[in-house]
Order: sequence, then C-alpha cells, then structure tokens
Amino acid sequence: MYAIVRTGGKQYRVEPGEVIRLERLDAEIGASVTLDDVLLVGGDDGVQVGAPRLENVAVVGTVVDQGRDRKIRVFKHKRRKHYRRTRGHRQSFTAVKIERVEA
Repeated sequence: MYAIVRTGGKQYRVEPGEVIRLERLDAEIGASVTLDDVLLVGGDDGVQVGAPRLENVAVVGTVVDQGRDRKIRVFKHKRRKHYRRTRGHRQSFTAVKIERVEA
C-alpha cells in the first residue's frame, strides 16, 4: 500500500518501511508524527483519489533524524555593472520512517 501526502509545500509518495526527508517538523527524535494531508491512497484493492484530499486517512511515522542538508551557493550578478553577491543556504530537514498508512 502506498500514499501520496502533502507537507511543507511538497508532495511525497510514501510506503511503509521507507525513510523520507521532509521539511523541518517540530518533533523530537523518536516521536510519532501523523501526516493527515493525504491526496491519494493506492494498493491491491485499487486507488482512492481525494478531492482535494481524503478524509479519515492518515500516514503515521517516527522521526529518526533532525538535521541540515549540504550548503548550496546562491550567486547573483549583473554583467558590466560590478554587482556580485554570494550567499549560502542550508535547508533544515526531518527524516521520518513511515510506519503505516491508516485508512
């Protein structure tokens, strides 16, 4: 069974046993999180599509890591104007292990 959930402005396809990296959630390592913005559920018995989301369906997972991703470089310039700016950015993430899809 799989599901498509929306969190942090992005959509993720998840299955039980899988570890995904989400936008940062306020949760401790080892805490249980419930993602209830489920857009689609699929499995052996067919596919259920929400309009826009499914009611009474949730994805339950456990937080396994909190961290920050690698640094990216943001460089802006305007040619022939001697304008150059360099900034760095590190995105925070939460790694969640998917336990089950509750339908």
